[in-house]
Amino acid sequence: MLAPLLFLWPISIIVTHNVADNIANQPYDLALADGVRALSRLVTLADGQVVVQFPAPPRALFRADQDDVLYFQVADDAGTTITGDADIPRPMPPYLATGEEVRFRDEIIHGEETRVAYLFLRPDEGVGSPLVLVQVAETRNKRSDLASRVVTGVLLPQFAIIPLAVVLVWVGLSRGIAPLNRLQSLIRRRRPTDLSPVPPASVPEEVRPLIIAFNDMMMRLEENLQAQQRFIADAAHQMRTPLTGLKMQTELALHETDPEQLRLSLAHIAESTERAAHLINQLLSLARAEASFEKLYAVEPVSLGAVVREVALDLFPRAQAKNIDLGAEGGEVELQVEGNPVLLRELVRNLVDNAIKYTPQGGHVTVRTRFAGSPVLEIEDSGPGIPESDRELVFERFYRVLGSGVDGSGLGLPIVREIAELHRASVTLDANPAGQGTLARIVFPRSHLQAPPLVQGDVDALV
Repeated sequence: MLAPLLFLWPISIIVTHNVADNIANQPYDLALADGVRALSRLVTLADGQVVVQFPAPPRALFRADQDDVLYFQVADDAGTTITGDADIPRPMPPYLATGEEVRFRDEIIHGEETRVAYLFLRPDEGVGSPLVLVQVAETRNKRSDLASRVVTGVLLPQFAIIPLAVVLVWVGLSRGIAPLNRLQSLIRRRRPTDLSPVPPASVPEEVRPLIIAFNDMMMRLEENLQAQQRFIADAAHQMRTPLTGLKMQTELALHETDPEQLRLSLAHIAESTERAAHLINQLLSLARAEASFEKLYAVEPVSLGAVVREVALDLFPRAQAKNIDLGAEGGEVELQVEGNPVLLRELVRNLVDNAIKYTPQGGHVTVRTRFAGSPVLEIEDSGPGIPESDRELVFERFYRVLGSGVDGSGLGLPIVREIAELHRASVTLDANPAGQGTLARIVFPRSHLQAPPLVQGDVDALV
């Protein structure tokens, strides 16, 4: 705070000096104006000539003092001095004949700064009356002295006030920051694993809202760490099962001598390996979805229909192997959403993959995009369906519906919800309105990218 004060100090001196000059000018200008009016009343017209009738010697009326020199002048329109001091210069044109209005200007007379008061008058109101200039001038010594006393009276206390203000500010800030220093020391002394809240009562009132927000952030961090620990524990348990089975099947195959049984054991090993690879891929996808979305993945306009078509073409061989009718439907308007194409492709792939996996032979899976106030993605299948009591539980990690008869990792739908939340979208599971099966619906937020034109039905409805 000292630097701004030192910067403002010279500005304060300049402003104070200007104010002091104005204050000093006012009383002395009034005295000069009275002198000009008094001199103008002595100007008369006699036989067409301008004369000045002094009741006493002029120098008795306009006498100088020990500080300043006083000048007076009466001049005609041609610039000829009728009486007084010819050293006072005439004002610059244009001249304004303004009656009793006294004007002021600054001049240099005999090398000294001088304040001049003047007016133009006509001694006679008749036609042809000459124009007379009346001027009274005074040097500025008394004015400068008064302005200096005003400036000194104002600035001298500042020499004491500014250092005192600096000391008081220093003491006040030191006392005010002391609790913050104690808080900083308290936080630095904490162990890295200590995420317990800081007691708000021990901090200054001004910082209390910040500490409450900080405690809330630490609580969310604690919940995230606990969720990660649970995920690691669950993932380790889920990975242990297929790896243990794979090890046992490998050991059995090593002791097998029958070629047919050996081939069967190798088929089991391949199947277990495929399940383990699928689980690992799902775990990696979930970890990628849980990563910092803003830092790792760029957000850009993504065509939802193009993503659906790409995923449908990629998974078509799997659907064809089960004789499943896999179709993709979309409206006439190309829907676009703001998001990451990699994660959106993972979301659609997990939904379509689940639908194909749980749909029996000869069934159908339909993926459609439509606009209903905002972009909507729907995956409809003819599988066994999900009981209403399990529709929220299936979004938990490693949860699987009992009696489905299908192997899975229990991570597909949690990945879908994680990616949807990153894109501020909502995920719901409902019964298939067309019959048996499940309808998964993703509703994306509407953005400036999507503003479909009105179709004829919309126009008729508006009319």
